[in-house]
Amino acid sequence: MTEPRKTEEQVDARGKPMVPATPRDVVHVRLGSFGLVIAIAVAVIAGLSGVWWLMIVGIVGAVAIGIDMYVATRRQKSLGGGPRSEAG
Repeated sequence: MTEPRKTEEQVDARGKPMVPATPRDVVHVRLGSFGLVIAIAVAVIAGLSGVWWLMIVGIVGAVAIGIDMYVATRRQKSLGGGPRSEAG
């Protein structure tokens, strides 16, 4: 069995790690996808039952979560290469 390749962690001038996928970005995408499904489900069920104000709240929530996930993935892509924060 070979030993995994180890690379030195890159840090910026302030000493913070420079990784393409920060744990915060990963959490935004993972929890955001869960919240997006719930927000869309609430909007659909509210629309079918005729509760229009709740449908609007669900749609606004879904749009806000979608924008947050988009910003998190753009932030990941803009950081460039380097060691990964996730195993595998």
